[in-house]
Amino acid sequence: MQKFKQWVLSGDFLFNRKLALILWFGLSLLAIVTHGRSINNYIIFKHVYWHIIEGKNLYLFYPREYGDVNLYGPVFSLLIAPFALLPDWLGSSLWVMFNASFLLFAIWQLPIQLKWKTFVILLCSHEMMNDAAWYQSNPFIAGCIILGFVYTHRGKDFWALFFILLTTFIKIYGVVGFAFFLFSKHKGKYIVFTIIWALIFFILPLTITNWDFLIQCYHDWAAALTEKAAKNIRTDISNDFQDISVMGMIRRIFHYPQLKNIFIYIPAVILFASQYWHIKYYKDLRYRLYLLCSVMIFTVIFSTGSESPTYIIAFPAMCIWFLMQNPSPKWNLFFIFVVILTTFSYSDLLTPYVRIHIVRPYSLKALPGFITWLILVYQIATAQFLKLDLNRNRIMNNFANK
Repeated sequence: MQKFKQWVLSGDFLFNRKLALILWFGLSLLAIVTHGRSINNYIIFKHVYWHIIEGKNLYLFYPREYGDVNLYGPVFSLLIAPFALLPDWLGSSLWVMFNASFLLFAIWQLPIQLKWKTFVILLCSHEMMNDAAWYQSNPFIAGCIILGFVYTHRGKDFWALFFILLTTFIKIYGVVGFAFFLFSKHKGKYIVFTIIWALIFFILPLTITNWDFLIQCYHDWAAALTEKAAKNIRTDISNDFQDISVMGMIRRIFHYPQLKNIFIYIPAVILFASQYWHIKYYKDLRYRLYLLCSVMIFTVIFSTGSESPTYIIAFPAMCIWFLMQNPSPKWNLFFIFVVILTTFSYSDLLTPYVRIHIVRPYSLKALPGFITWLILVYQIATAQFLKLDLNRNRIMNNFANK
């Protein structure tokens, strides 16, 4: 008992790989067991495959089959096909575990030390559970963004563009992967590979449908995304499951539902673009990791379509950013705030009252990510990433330093 107490108090458990993997997959399995009957999102996903096979519009509302509508691209039908062919209980369970495994694989490829990968996995296991309960595809999207970064960093643009274009043709979020373009050593090839993969993914659904229907699918997809974007500009903010973003937070805290997203988007994009001013540091891995974190957080906190499970995209980036800070009590305290409000605020650990009456009504889950992103942008603007003592922090592995 004394050894266990010492193990916990020392913080060594945060870097225990077996514990991290048990929590990562164990909590996801727990979500499947406890939410196994609420698989509406999975039912929508599987019908992307069946509807394209049957030649039905992928983006209409089919109330006899599921609630809500599909917003995923036609190529998603091929990704979900192996699961759609199985009984729902099995297909939905394997879908969750596939997403968890894919994001785990992506994090494992990051150019940081194994102990820090373990830390990220352990800290994100609860957020992975949150996503698993919704049967969402966000872990897959996050994994593709990370792999787009990893392979660009390794100089393997062919595979980097595979993941970036794959997720772009599934869910528009993936387009943020092009933020890593300036890290490419062969920008001409990067553009060529972009065109090649775009053409491949555009026509890939022809393996299960015909040309005319595929073109109609893309027209319908564009219309569905346009309609969704218009709905996301909310004047009715009563649905606190949606718009968990900076804009939603401002609308709800200040009771200002008329806020136009453009007034937040413009300064946010300007701040994001400012991160590219340090041209001479493009090859510095510290700078590259900072930008990866910025991209993943930005994608979520400035999207009006963000829900609670969407934060499995942003939260790993917050963990990586924390690991890159030189040891300091202020960063430790701030990160505790980040963890509590981002990943535990939607659990019963903070009591249902806090979740229902405080966090959700004001979109407060977006607050830690927003503050982290602002700090991150400031640190890039002032080149503070150059002050990191890599030997003391030991965040880079041997591959990264070559």
